[in-house]
Amino acid sequence: MNTVEIRQQIQEYVNKLSPERLLVAADFLAYLAEREDNEATEELLKIEGFKEALAKAKKNVEEGKVISVDQLQRKY
Repeated sequence: MNTVEIRQQIQEYVNKLSPERLLVAADFLAYLAEREDNEATEELLKIEGFKEALAKAKKNVEEGKVISVDQLQRKY
C-alpha cells in the first residue's frame, strides 16, 4: 500500500468515528507527529558540530548577519 492509499484508508476510518473516538484519534496522531519531530531533532543533535553550527547561525541572525532570499537569488 502506498502513502496515497494509506491516507485514503485513514480518511475512511476517520469518517466512521464518533466524535469521542475522533478526539482520541486526533490526540494519538498529535502524539505520533510530536514523537517524529523529537526523533528528527535527536538525529540532528547527533551530527558532529551541529549544535555549534546552530548556535553560530542563531547568533548571526540576532546580529543581522544574514541576507534575504531575494538577495541570494539575485547573486546566483
